[in-house]
Amino acid sequence: MTPVKVFIVDDSAVVRQVLTDQLSAIAGITVMGSARDPIFAQKQMEKDWPDVIVLDIEMPRMDGITFLRQLMREHPTPVIICSTLTERGAEVTMQAMNAGAVDIIAKPKVGLRQFLEESSTLLGDAIKGASCARLEHFGAARRAGAAATMPVTPKLSAEAVETTRNFKALAATTDRVVAIGTSTGGTQALEYVLTRLPRTAPGVVIVQHMPGQFTAAFAARLNGLCEIEVREARNGDRVIAGLALIAPGTDHLLLRRSGAQYRVEVKNGPLVSRHRPSVDVLFRSTAQAAGANAVGIIMTGMGDDGARGLLEMHDAGAFTIAQDEATCIVYGMPKEAVKLGGVDAIIGLPQIPAMIVQAPSRQSYLRTINEVKK
Repeated sequence: MTPVKVFIVDDSAVVRQVLTDQLSAIAGITVMGSARDPIFAQKQMEKDWPDVIVLDIEMPRMDGITFLRQLMREHPTPVIICSTLTERGAEVTMQAMNAGAVDIIAKPKVGLRQFLEESSTLLGDAIKGASCARLEHFGAARRAGAAATMPVTPKLSAEAVETTRNFKALAATTDRVVAIGTSTGGTQALEYVLTRLPRTAPGVVIVQHMPGQFTAAFAARLNGLCEIEVREARNGDRVIAGLALIAPGTDHLLLRRSGAQYRVEVKNGPLVSRHRPSVDVLFRSTAQAAGANAVGIIMTGMGDDGARGLLEMHDAGAFTIAQDEATCIVYGMPKEAVKLGGVDAIIGLPQIPAMIVQAPSRQSYLRTINEVKK
């Protein structure tokens, strides 16, 4: 079985040594090298590129965020941030996720060696999960050679989380609910979209792939910037105009219908498309609860989570949108949704806020497009 090749970039010699020792003891992982800053790392990695990079943020000569952005432009590679800076709040975390980090692990300033030794399993699991992302989304040539030997966890569909209810969606009405799914680069994209929505905008439900300890802070930060209310979803919350509910980073978010109202269910369960919360779970439940009264939007992100769920929304009569490649940080999730045939419109990030406000039905949108073509 081919091991996952890991490279460590951290200015602390102690961290590099402890991580090397701990990760090397985990079956299926090989530490191929380490460096004290990104400049040295680049020179070493040119000889043999790693599958996953474990990266600090605060380093000499080049900080980790700058290096991460450069990597995603020039040589996209799954990166796990392991830094004390992420403990200080959401801002640096948001920057790291916007830049393309797959996962974030906060290390303490006190008791660092003990923490690293005790957290080696956590970091090892994160590395193996990131390696799956590499196989699926970072280069077909390498994927073809490694797919037969790389250990890959089972990839469950949204059916693994019970979403069905014994009722049909309401017939088409003027009320709309907007479901958004996003991942890598999504924190920045969501800020752009939500800060441009008026209080009269339709209710919005969102899955953003993000570590669980940061979603509440992310929602609170957006709430301070937006005209609409933004908060982390709570079980039973009603979906109403002028409110955006963001899935907790530890649980799935499902849309439910209660009479003529929409509410959300926050529900634990297995990873779906290797994520919890999963966009597929949100979109599938939205297809079932809202049908043609919903708008589904899939935005920047690595992977294919949400592609099948958006197709289900499309098949249920919802109007479905994908962010275009030019404005995506990572054109993975939208690309897969387009490939499956579940997308009615492909538009740039600047056009998405107006589309949410309009929240057209599929029929009205297509009618408008046909009139424009004439």
